[in-house]
Amino acid sequence: MTKEQIIGKEASGTPASGQEIGNVGISVKDGVLSSLKGLDEIEAEIMALVRDTVSNTLRAAKVVGIETVGVTRDVVKGAIQATDEVGTGLMLGTKSVAKGLIMGVSDVGGDIVSVAGTTVKGAVEEAAVVGADVVMVARRSVDGVIEATKEVGGNVEEVSKVAVTGAIYAASTISNTALKAVSEILVGVVEGVKAVASSVVQKPGSDA
Repeated sequence: MTKEQIIGKEASGTPASGQEIGNVGISVKDGVLSSLKGLDEIEAEIMALVRDTVSNTLRAAKVVGIETVGVTRDVVKGAIQATDEVGTGLMLGTKSVAKGLIMGVSDVGGDIVSVAGTTVKGAVEEAAVVGADVVMVARRSVDGVIEATKEVGGNVEEVSKVAVTGAIYAASTISNTALKAVSEILVGVVEGVKAVASSVVQKPGSDA
């Protein structure tokens, strides 16, 4: 086979091969984009559901300060149990639930700072109960409360500190390994994360 024949063969085959790969890439890209848009919609729906449920419940109770902690714990527990039963979406749901809680409490004039701590602490604790990744749940929960706080015009710095402290405290009741991992992933969210972690009193026997 001559050089010209080889070149001709390669030239004739390249466009078809290249076009085929191009189409596959475009197909995957379109599919991923569609899925991501779907995830965004799911996140928005979860957040809206939690926000409406929390605000309506607290309005009905008429004693926001007293009921907030209980409502927050119930919402977090119910949400994580739901995602555990489905078997997927925990990381997605955790952030949306945390965000919805903060916004729902804000709607009725509640204390979003204390709710931030309760939300993250509860999420980490419940994640441990169902055997989920407590580190990622901690991170997603903290992200959710901070994002919501920004949107409602709250004290982001204060909420961040309380949220991180809640995550670290909850992790410390699970194991030293969890405490270390959660502290490391939250470094950069607020200053003094290591100081907070070192100040947490370890639960006896939690050095697994």
